[in-house]
Amino acid sequence: IDIGAESTRPGAVEVSIDEELARLIPVLQAVINVVDVPVSIDTSKSVVAKECLKSGASIINDVSGLKNDFAMADVINEYKAGAVLMHMRGKPHDMQNYTEYNDLYAEVIFELKESMHIARSAGIADDCIILDPGIGFSKTTDQNLRLIRDLKKMAVLNRPLLIGTSRKSFIGKVLNREVNERLAGSLAAVACALHNGAHIVRVHDVKETKDFLDMVYEIQS
Repeated sequence: IDIGAESTRPGAVEVSIDEELARLIPVLQAVINVVDVPVSIDTSKSVVAKECLKSGASIINDVSGLKNDFAMADVINEYKAGAVLMHMRGKPHDMQNYTEYNDLYAEVIFELKESMHIARSAGIADDCIILDPGIGFSKTTDQNLRLIRDLKKMAVLNRPLLIGTSRKSFIGKVLNREVNERLAGSLAAVACALHNGAHIVRVHDVKETKDFLDMVYEIQS
């Protein structure tokens, strides 16, 4: 279960540490008490990460790939937590200004390797690292589609790949659908991502996605 208290959609404004913690901690404490699965915290602030890890979280999902707050890697290592390192250029409020790539895959891979270097330098073990190519972050609609289509190219990183496509704007642009009408597009993106090498998918519609994948795997078995 992934919990975040600061929007990272394009154009989103950063919230303060105090505000993020005030939103996060009560929810985290409530969730920790009723689930027996790992809880991930979506934050790019080391202070927030530390408080959440102290409160029972076990994974930090950093959309900046450890590049927003250089204390983050040390905090993750201190608690021996899992780390989801995502690719993004800039920050959410301006990330869509950085969508020019000479070679999309080569540059995303190179920049994810930079995040891995930060993690390893802090002592984070490779088996604690999950990589996310950042669908929807510093990417155009066409670039998002290309990343999913050729995801196998990211196997060179030799780490599990997490893909988050659920309800995102590129689906809305392709299908001309509002956020609450993007389930079918989200399921299609999940299926293609898993077929092309993703190991983990982050979704909003858990029940529908599980039913969809259970049916796919049953047919293929």
